This record gives sequence, structure tokens and C-alpha cells, in this order.
Amino acid sequence: MTNNPYAVPPYEQAQAPEPYGAQPRQSGRAVPRVISGLGGVLLTPVALSVTIYGGSRLQRSFSQYMSVTEDPLGLILLIVGGLLLLGVAFLGALSGLGPVAGGLLWGVLPGLTFLLSPRDVMSLVYDVGGSDLGVGMVTWLVMGALFASGFLLIGAGLVGTLARRRADRV
Repeated sequence: MTNNPYAVPPYEQAQAPEPYGAQPRQSGRAVPRVISGLGGVLLTPVALSVTIYGGSRLQRSFSQYMSVTEDPLGLILLIVGGLLLLGVAFLGALSGLGPVAGGLLWGVLPGLTFLLSPRDVMSLVYDVGGSDLGVGMVTWLVMGALFASGFLLIGAGLVGTLARRRADRV
């Protein structure tokens, strides 16, 4: 410290840091939510349809030839559909909205609708999906696989949200 009455404050005393000075800037969450939401709503039915169609082809091939190697297209479609569903689940890293919306809209709600009115849903599925996709879709509905897939996607969205919140606290 100096005894000079004309000294400038940086020489005279240490400046107190600002209480809210160096905080990281919070980025908006709107863009990741929109990307995840649109991806979940638009990609989920494609992924489920490709998976169901590939599985239906493999089921038919297996019942005819007792082997799944007779239909490589069915196997490829099943793998591609599974990878697309994995992509929907990974959208939970951006925002939980995408997997939750896709799972609810394309898994849980059709499953519940089937439980409430199976005949109407089966006739609609056969009218819209044709024979191959219709058989696969009805099989998934009866077994509860579509219902379970919806809940798994909802779980992936919730886990993504919880993991992101936990990372913000650390």
C-alpha cells in the first residue's frame, strides 16, 4: 500500500472480483429439442416399419424353408431397422423429447388402441400396410412387442434427460 493520496485504485488496493462475472453462457435448448422431437416422430415409424417388415419376411422364410438364410433382404432390413431404432434412442442425447414422443406416438398408443379394439385395429393395419407389413404388425401388436418398444424408447428418452441433468450438476 502506498501513502500517496493521488494513487489510482489498481495501485492502491486489490479490486474485489465481480460476484456474477465469469459464469458460462447458457445455450438455448430449443434447437436440440426440435431436432430430437422431429427425429423421434418421423424416424420412429420408419424404423419400426423396416424392422417389422424385415422380421415378417424372415418369419415367412423360416416357416417355408426352416432357415433364415434364404432371405438375405429380410435379414438386412431387420438389421437396418434395429439401427434406425438405435438412432432414435440416441436422439435422447440431444433431448429426451424425441424418443419419448416417438415411443408414445408409435408404440404405446397403438398398443393401447389394439388392446381396446383389436378387430378394428387389425382391419386398419391390413388395409394400410398390405399383407407382409400387416402380418408383421399384427404379430407385433398381439405379442406386445410394439407396446414394449414404445416403453423402451420412452425409457431411453428419460435416461437421456436424467443423464444430461446429472452432468449439469457435476
